Amino acid sequence: MSAVTLDRAYWAFADCLTLVRRTLLNYRRKPVAILWQLGFPIVSVLLYGFVFGSAMRVPGGGDYREFLMPGMFTMTMAFGLMSTAMAVVSDSGKGVVDRFRSMPMAPSAVTTGRGLSDLLIASAELAILAATALAIGWTSEGGPAATLLGFGLLLLLRFSLIWVGVWCGLTVPNTETAGALYAVVFPITMISSVYVAPSLMPSWLGPVAAWNPISSTVTATRELFGNPGADGGTWVEQHAVLMAFAWPLAITAVFLPLAVRKYQALSR
Repeated sequence: MSAVTLDRAYWAFADCLTLVRRTLLNYRRKPVAILWQLGFPIVSVLLYGFVFGSAMRVPGGGDYREFLMPGMFTMTMAFGLMSTAMAVVSDSGKGVVDRFRSMPMAPSAVTTGRGLSDLLIASAELAILAATALAIGWTSEGGPAATLLGFGLLLLLRFSLIWVGVWCGLTVPNTETAGALYAVVFPITMISSVYVAPSLMPSWLGPVAAWNPISSTVTATRELFGNPGADGGTWVEQHAVLMAFAWPLAITAVFLPLAVRKYQALSR
């Protein structure tokens, strides 16, 4: 490897860390942003777990809160797509992205910096939500290795959706339009196994929910955490851990190049 290549790699890494530091400083100055992102899943846990939990049925039996928590973990990672899109479109609308393009910095740093910083923030959100789950009685019965793999699959899903958020943020014209993406993201998370097992849904809706990439991560984490409701009759549910790897890799393979090309096209 030539000295020029090594120098470029060093500055690309250094510029990436600079943008990560910028993002984390913004969150430190605006902690309400993280609290807002965590508010909905925490309220959902309390609402569904304690208010509706006694009326909800888990296939094969078991405590509904144990069934619910892997879904809440996954839903939090999925909704992180919106925070990424809003941050990107906000920077674009304020001219920050244009200033980055005019600076002597690695072009890849904008996308890699956003990806790494969002992954770090997602890890912190997941840790806070896991602490909340432990406080209400949730436990992982799968052992240390399986538990770590389960949380790793959650972060893998978040990593793949970062690039969807970056692409959406670079595509939509303003924050108002980006906010309308909730109308798309919310039904996708609801038509899944987050709250209810697909086997309990209508016959035409159950397969759609089962093949939802979010459902694969939910079912895989239930299996790895040893929580009830992991078993399912369809092929995709029986191979949930495999699909929890396959879906994020496929999403990344599609949207990472799209996000990079979209950013490169801004300078044309």
